[in-house]
Amino acid sequence: VQSDVMAYAYAGTRSFEAEGALDSFRVIGGLYAEAVQLVTMDPAIKSVADLKGKTVSIGAPGSGVYFNAVDVLAAAGLDEKTDIEARYQSFADSADALKDGKIDAAFIVAGAPTPAIQELCTSSTAALVPIDGEIAAKLTEGESSFYTTYTIPANTYKGQDKDVVTVTVKATLIVSTSASEDAVYNITKAIFDNVEAISAVHAKGAELSLENATEGMSVPFHKGAAKYFAEKGIEVEAK
Repeated sequence: VQSDVMAYAYAGTRSFEAEGALDSFRVIGGLYAEAVQLVTMDPAIKSVADLKGKTVSIGAPGSGVYFNAVDVLAAAGLDEKTDIEARYQSFADSADALKDGKIDAAFIVAGAPTPAIQELCTSSTAALVPIDGEIAAKLTEGESSFYTTYTIPANTYKGQDKDVVTVTVKATLIVSTSASEDAVYNITKAIFDNVEAISAVHAKGAELSLENATEGMSVPFHKGAAKYFAEKGIEVEAK
């Protein structure tokens, strides 16, 4: 899950207001960055502020992408109802709409490189828009502290010749509270004792670390995961 959506569920906020707070899951660990990627094919859009008056896909209603997009827009002083023509589309639909010229920009939240964006950059002149400066500062403070700044390195996508700074949430592995301590300990150990092997077959494996796994979590860890991290000298809140 996205770390921000996990926080909403545990607190019973945003898309979980109707059903209320959920206490049926616990954290195993954070895995890798899910970057908030703002994609456009309009060379005139160079900043979030340039979205004013444009047609922008901001994710399916109530999705993690939607709330990320709304947060970014708000940090830039923009409102989804009055300042942009909002479209509520999936990754794939957003990519198709960009290619067809039906929208001017789209928010996509996923580990970079993201296949939908790779395809756009390969077949067209798509570009990433930075989410930095004061906007990033607002997003990484206070109630939105699950956001952190993140740099998408140059050449992650075709035609991207410079680093692009944005914000990110964290892909996080969670587990049911009914899972046994032994089972969760073994899952945690299998992942974090084998970072090198995982990295050999998946690029995101390089982001796996004990620090990344345990920092910035707003929900208690499962006792099985906490046991593993304690063996590595890291104490986490468990419940």
